[in-house]
Amino acid sequence: MTRLAVVLFNLGGPDDQAAVRPFLFNLFRDRAIIDLPAVARYPLAALISTTRAASARANYAIMGGGSPLLPETEAQAQALEAALNAGPGVEASCFIAMRYWRPFAAETARQVAAFAPDEIVLLPLYPQYSTTTTGSSLADWDKAYKGAGRARLVCCYPTAAGLIDAHVRAIQEAWSAGGRPANVRLLFSAHGLPETITAGGDPYRAQIEATAAAIAARLPELPDWRVSFQSRVGRLKWLEPSTESEIRQAGSEGRGVVVAPIAFVSEHVETLVELDHEYAALAGDVGCAPYLRARTPGVRAPFIDGLAVTVRRALERSGGPAPDGPWRCPASHAKCPLRRAEAA
Repeated sequence: MTRLAVVLFNLGGPDDQAAVRPFLFNLFRDRAIIDLPAVARYPLAALISTTRAASARANYAIMGGGSPLLPETEAQAQALEAALNAGPGVEASCFIAMRYWRPFAAETARQVAAFAPDEIVLLPLYPQYSTTTTGSSLADWDKAYKGAGRARLVCCYPTAAGLIDAHVRAIQEAWSAGGRPANVRLLFSAHGLPETITAGGDPYRAQIEATAAAIAARLPELPDWRVSFQSRVGRLKWLEPSTESEIRQAGSEGRGVVVAPIAFVSEHVETLVELDHEYAALAGDVGCAPYLRARTPGVRAPFIDGLAVTVRRALERSGGPAPDGPWRCPASHAKCPLRRAEAA
């Protein structure tokens, strides 16, 4: 039996009101988020986390005081572990390494080392690669882990069958629950990034668009679809169009929307507050009706079973970063881990 550790990367979220400000500080002091020297970045992170703390606490209060991201990720880890152990040849254990709140990579690295794995699969719960998410989490992990085991990175899986199937089913359920209206636009909403990041070779936008196209191909009953970006902060120009502008546009055309959060695999503040409260209120104000929202993949069987397939395929590789599924980044995406490995 091969002892297999699967490390699931995610951003993390504050578990109570007291954790909100330190969570924000950890987020904004990450050089992958604010590309400045530490002497400038740390004071700026302290300022941002202090000024944004009150509004952030109000958002988390809507969800009961803290983020549900860790419990949701724990449920996914348990489901994936069961799926892997139901197959032959491995004794699998899944571990969670959050980037900006507990459990941090250092704590998880100690747990993995104590497990003494033969093989390690590093599996981000960010389906689309970005230097700001997977790249940052991987760098954090590489600094923390000193134990045994041969590691393989699944750098992305934007068009993997299980992910696409889970989103298709969630969208169909949301549309059906709304009475299958004909006057709706399918809006694929993803967390945004400053344009300077993708202009520098980060493949995130292209992978988001690939995910959207793969889902839309399975939904001919919803032929009107677009990609948009949410969660903008700061003064930099972010990826466009924004989800807000697309909701306003749909309202001006007398159309509703089915919003599918395709960059997220778990419910958290960007879905449960930003989509379900803020954008729902905006839709009501601008006459965008109906406003329907598809759920994230969560522990849906297609998604979890797909992740199990992804892990087993990773074990068959000789090593190095690789995507799962048919997607491959174009050569112009210089920050793609596979492209960087090929160029090295």
